[in-house]
Amino acid sequence: MLKNERFIITVPASSANLGPGFDSIGVALSKYLSLKVELSNEWEFIPKTKDVEDIPTDKENLMYQVAAQVADKYHVSLPPVKVEVESDIPLTRGLGSSASAIVAGIELANVLGDLQLTLDEKMEIASLIEGHPDNVGPSLYGGLVIGSHYNETTHLVHLTDLDLDVVAVIPRYELKTTEARSVLPEHLSYKEAVAAAAIGNVLVGALVSRNWPLVGEMMEKDLFHEPYRAALVPELEIVRREAKKKGAIGVALSGAGPTVLCLAKKGEGQKVGEYLQTVLSDCDISVLNIDSAGVRVTKEVKTSSCS
Repeated sequence: MLKNERFIITVPASSANLGPGFDSIGVALSKYLSLKVELSNEWEFIPKTKDVEDIPTDKENLMYQVAAQVADKYHVSLPPVKVEVESDIPLTRGLGSSASAIVAGIELANVLGDLQLTLDEKMEIASLIEGHPDNVGPSLYGGLVIGSHYNETTHLVHLTDLDLDVVAVIPRYELKTTEARSVLPEHLSYKEAVAAAAIGNVLVGALVSRNWPLVGEMMEKDLFHEPYRAALVPELEIVRREAKKKGAIGVALSGAGPTVLCLAKKGEGQKVGEYLQTVLSDCDISVLNIDSAGVRVTKEVKTSSCS
């Protein structure tokens, strides 16, 4: 990397779980974390937008720590860089902000260390760090992913060209993943586990076959996490009841919440979002696309002007 060069890493947000796809199904969304990177004398992260204004600006930053971990794994040294950070992914809202940062850190090491990692190699690293693939997978690949991470091995199915709108209902309070995890049961009975897995299996089949009515039905039959988390996110039942009035396909918690996600047929998301804004005026409503590209890197040459 030359002194007059700069590269930009762009990572999409993600929504995980999709109802019964607990820790296994995720979709990439058109909100983004962006890093503008150039050589410097020391590592520095400069927040440029509100959603990242409180991130660490030095080596305590998660993106640096991930990059350093990857560099150590592949025995390379990374030059110090200045990183301007922009994001419209709200923190602790269930839209994969930490997963996007992990993917960005891996890409930082990949570019600065000239590692030339494949997507599958990045996926293995990201899953080992995150513990499950349903947020980092969409941020890496784009589209929708169905994955498992077990015994330090990741398996992934990648679906593209999902012609859907996504409406995100984003409450203005935070819900930490640790709190949302704390309400989950330690065990399910064998009968409950079989029923929950069957619902998830049908959801996958419906997604693959583009059977949207069945997708919506299965999204709302989850037995793994939503029954336990519903009390933490009162907006879930309101959105589930109201969004159908304007044609939403299905409704689910986004990740651990509190964001609630609605799927709608292409072109119908706007009317769903506008109606929900009248019902939930204290929430932020975003009508999004499914990002199909995943993480990407662009390079540019800085130009200087002389007076």
